[in-house]
Amino acid sequence: MTRNEFEEWRARTIRAYADEQVAAGNWAADEALKLATKAHKVLLPDGFATAGMLFLRAVLPDDSYVGVLWLGLTHPRGAPDCAFIYDIEIDEAYRGAGYGRALLAAAEDSVRSRGVDRLELNVFRDNARAIRLYETSGYRVVTQQMRKSLT
Repeated sequence: MTRNEFEEWRARTIRAYADEQVAAGNWAADEALKLATKAHKVLLPDGFATAGMLFLRAVLPDDSYVGVLWLGLTHPRGAPDCAFIYDIEIDEAYRGAGYGRALLAAAEDSVRSRGVDRLELNVFRDNARAIRLYETSGYRVVTQQMRKSLT
């Protein structure tokens, strides 16, 4: 990914993250964009140049955009020898054609080539398509959060 591509991706992913948090019941809609922007600034204080972050861009031979994956070489909660996928997106037109699996494999190769032996990610419960991709790619549940509304 280039710096210009990063800036375009960043704006989209902040909006998508805000929407996901609202849908999950974690954030109020009127604060979500502000909170998502703040979260990105914490994780990417130097933007595209933030140390330990990789941004993989999937394209076809004709340079058509397929998707992107954001990867941290260290785990956000300090799990040793474990990288973390913060975001993976496949353009709607290319979903279900194996590109997500290929992008995951590229991330795994990138991590492995840097001497890291494990890779982790989070996925929202209602994202059945993504869960199926991760399960069939060898990922397994290691933690699970549960919530009950008391109102």
